[in-house]
Amino acid sequence: MEKKVLEKEEINKLKELKQQFKTLTDLTGETEVQIMNLQIKKEQLKFNLQNLQQQELVLAEKLEEKYGEGTISLESGEFLPNK
Repeated sequence: MEKKVLEKEEINKLKELKQQFKTLTDLTGETEVQIMNLQIKKEQLKFNLQNLQQQELVLAEKLEEKYGEGTISLESGEFLPNK
């Protein structure tokens, strides 16, 4: 069987495609790592939100125990009981 040699242009095109494939593979890996980091951050934010909601609930229960049912003006600090 006769040996055939690719043209320089064909070799260059193959090298270019191989480099593009490597670049896309690297970018895909980096993107996946970014996605994982975002998922971790999202879970941390959800935990922090749940913690804040729990703190708010505990404080609301303490204030209701102390002052009864009503509303509080954060500007003036005034408590207005429910009628």
